[in-house]
Amino acid sequence: MELFILPRMTTPFETYLAKIQADYKGGNATEYTYRSALEHLLESLAPEVDASSDPKHIACGAPDFIVERRHVPLGYLETKDVGADLDDDEKSDQLKRYRASLHNLILTDYLEFRWYVNGAKKLTTRIADVGAHGRAPLRRDDEGIAKTAQLFEQFYSTEVPTVGTPKELAQRMAALTKIVRDLIAGSLREEDEQGMFHKQLNAFRHFLLPTLKPDEFADMYAQTMAYGLFAARVNAPTAKDFTRASAYQFLPQANPFLRRLFLDVGEELDGTAVAPFLDDLAALLAHADMSEILKTFGKQTQTSDPVVHFYETFLAAYDPKLRESRGVYYTPEPVVQFIVNSVHELLQSRFNRPLGLADGSVLLLDPATGTATFLYEVMRRIHQEQLAHGQAGAWKQYAHDKLLPRIFGFELLMAPYAVAHLKLGLLLGELGYSFAKHERLGVFLTNTLEQGVKQEATFGIEGYLSEEGSEAAKVKHDNIMVVLGNPPYSGHSANQGEWIGALVRDYYFVDGKPLGERQSKWLQDDYVKFIRFAQWRIAQTGQGIVAFITNHGYLDNPTFRGMRQNLLATFDEIYVLDLHGNAKKREVAPDGGKDENVFDIQQGVAILLAVKRPSTAQRPAPQTSPPRGVGAQHPTTVVGVGGGVWGGGTVRHAPPWGTR
Repeated sequence: MELFILPRMTTPFETYLAKIQADYKGGNATEYTYRSALEHLLESLAPEVDASSDPKHIACGAPDFIVERRHVPLGYLETKDVGADLDDDEKSDQLKRYRASLHNLILTDYLEFRWYVNGAKKLTTRIADVGAHGRAPLRRDDEGIAKTAQLFEQFYSTEVPTVGTPKELAQRMAALTKIVRDLIAGSLREEDEQGMFHKQLNAFRHFLLPTLKPDEFADMYAQTMAYGLFAARVNAPTAKDFTRASAYQFLPQANPFLRRLFLDVGEELDGTAVAPFLDDLAALLAHADMSEILKTFGKQTQTSDPVVHFYETFLAAYDPKLRESRGVYYTPEPVVQFIVNSVHELLQSRFNRPLGLADGSVLLLDPATGTATFLYEVMRRIHQEQLAHGQAGAWKQYAHDKLLPRIFGFELLMAPYAVAHLKLGLLLGELGYSFAKHERLGVFLTNTLEQGVKQEATFGIEGYLSEEGSEAAKVKHDNIMVVLGNPPYSGHSANQGEWIGALVRDYYFVDGKPLGERQSKWLQDDYVKFIRFAQWRIAQTGQGIVAFITNHGYLDNPTFRGMRQNLLATFDEIYVLDLHGNAKKREVAPDGGKDENVFDIQQGVAILLAVKRPSTAQRPAPQTSPPRGVGAQHPTTVVGVGGGVWGGGTVRHAPPWGTR
């Protein structure tokens, strides 16, 4: 009987080691030389697995390998040269960032494998050692190979963990968003002007921010993708089949810009370095316990709005410095309620609107909406007024006919814009309102301080931005009667447009003569420009109210005397609640006690309520009583009455001091 000796089957690890040995022995190999062998190994160890190593990923700062099954990311590998000191690499900022961002990661020098799950090291194995003499043969470790096979088996079976708390979700979203931001910034450095991200950057420069820098765009875009996915997940009925590709259909029709952005631009992202990490973000959200996370989103206290708190937690983990540079400070709810209630009462007492904010003829705008804290309180106050008048049954029809068509917000940054839509949509849902088809919220992505859309566009992101700008321009030139909010404070304003610049020039004169101030640059602060915008808008309407909380520097600084005189010429009544809290001036209470700010900032702030009666009405006498809210705890003092060539009205001032 003739014996046939069957050849021994070569295992994937034997094939891999043979290739590594051949490349290593040649003496000219680099880290990149071994990648084809590792790619083959990764795809041999599990069915339907695709491992990709794209040089673009490296240049943009992403891990070297992405492992997917049916286009769903399973995990990542970061590779170093054979024999590299992985202990040093483990301490690097790069790996710390990856461990914080990626739930399933392997660090390897092609012979040793270190596996991390949610940042924690789970297992370390080695399949061979480098020879003691230069390029000597690798010393194979059979026991290590068996352990490495088990490592990869677990690596492939690791699922995205369920996230059950808002804080954990915000922090994990932030970690992934950082990588997306860095990838977009890297792509912008590599691609030419015809590249996808450059085209979008140029569109945003044209329609929103002419001075927008590439890194700022990368940040804005990454945050928008993250919050767009979050908003889609909030609205998705279940986690089943929730992916980046399907997200657009779950975004509310009340936000057509974001919905179309995800549909059209989302397709352009396929095949880019960014796509796998957005897929990971979608997978994270799919595994989040949204019922638990959203449990508190409809509940507010006097100091915390859960939706905004979630965003602030996200920002704190994403980029702590960004909050300060963008002026992202949550306006405390007592401040918001005070301003909204004061506007409500002024409408009743000064404009014969018994329903106050609920009067269907009152158009209202927050020109620096941010995360919509003020619009949220306005809508809530109007709903309370409807209930108080026994109109609960008519709420849905009222909201459709007389609420949504007259409540507006403008926002320049896409991430707060997305948060604003999410927040107001959740509120209206809780109040029992469902949007009709093609009905949208009146919150627009636009630059308040620009005159209007520079030119129309019809296609792609340019078309969407143009449409947002066109709709906002209609609102800007409508008869807005109330302008309220918390505009940004920035002495080095990026808003250098000619239109707002020409309006602010009015503040450079007193009695028709130039100020002659050396430090007149402070009149270019963003908050000054927003006050000037609000003053212009109310003057155009012929009547109305400006209700802002801003930097209080304009109240007594000599540079602002033209501004003060100009405001007196427009408004009949000006109420100032100076909240002080100016750490720069080291302010203390008159009794020597502690004086705190209502924000966590050094600049002191004040609430401004400026009232312009209809032109046919007579100006009020100086003794006109203030709104009840203004003088309830801090009696106001008449500090000035306009006159002379400017005319003018009454100024009342209340200076509360003390703790927050």
